Amino acid sequence: MNPHEQIAAAIAAATAEGRTALVAFITAGYPERARFRATLAEVAQAADVVEIGVPFTDPMADGLTIQRASRAAIAQGVTLSWILDELAAMDPPPAAPLVLMSYLNPLLAMGFERLAARARSSGVAGFIVPDLPLDESAPLDAALAAQGLALVHLVSPVTPPARLEAAGSASRGFLYAVNVTGITGGATAASAGLKEYLSRVVAASRVPVCAGFGVRSAAQVRELGEVVPGVIVGSALVEALERGESPGEFLRGLAGD
Repeated sequence: MNPHEQIAAAIAAATAEGRTALVAFITAGYPERARFRATLAEVAQAADVVEIGVPFTDPMADGLTIQRASRAAIAQGVTLSWILDELAAMDPPPAAPLVLMSYLNPLLAMGFERLAARARSSGVAGFIVPDLPLDESAPLDAALAAQGLALVHLVSPVTPPARLEAAGSASRGFLYAVNVTGITGGATAASAGLKEYLSRVVAASRVPVCAGFGVRSAAQVRELGEVVPGVIVGSALVEALERGESPGEFLRGLAGD
C-alpha cells in the first residue's frame, strides 16, 4: 500500500467503525521542541491521521493561535529538515498516517525531489500546501507521486464547480474542505449552508473529504460527520497544548469517547 493510500484507508477504517475520522493538527516543536516526539506519539494514538504543521514566518491561512505556535517553534530552531530527522528517528513510528502542512517556500528551498525522498523515508504519507494553487501544483505533485505520497488539495465555500471537480480528481489521501471563507481558529463551523456545501464537495471527490477550520466541539464533529467522513481539528488542539492539557484526552473528548 502506498503512503497516500494509508491516509484514505485510515479514514475508511473509522467509517467502518461507525465514527467520524479525526485529523489532528499540531505545530511541530510546539509548545516544547524537546517533547515533539512524545506529543506526536500521544496525538497519533488518539487521531486517525495527524497533520504536522511546518513553522513558517508568514502563515497566511492561519489565525493567531497557529501564528503564535509557529513563531515559538521557529524561535526554538524548528525547521523542515529537523522535523524530517525527528520523524525518521521515532521508534516505534507514530500509530497514525502523517501529513505535513507546509507553505511552499520551505519545500522549494529543499527541492521537490529531495523533499519527496526524505519524506517517504521519514514516514510521511503526504503534504498539504495552502499557498500552492491547483493550477501550479504539477511539479510538486509529480515529485510526491513518484514516491507514492499524497498532495492534499483544499477547496472552500467559494470554489467554483469546475475547480471543485478538478481538485476532487487531483487530490490524493483526502480532499480538504475548508468550512469558512477565512483563517484557522476564527468563525466556528456552523454556517447555514455548510452541510449543502460539504455535500457538493463529497459528490465531487474521488477520495474521502475532511472538513476543517472552526471545529472546537464534539457536537460539531458529530454534525459534520453526518456529511463527511473526516473532521480536522487544529487551533483548538494547539490551544489545549498551550494550556498543558493532555492532547490524547482532548481528542478523545472530541470523538465523544
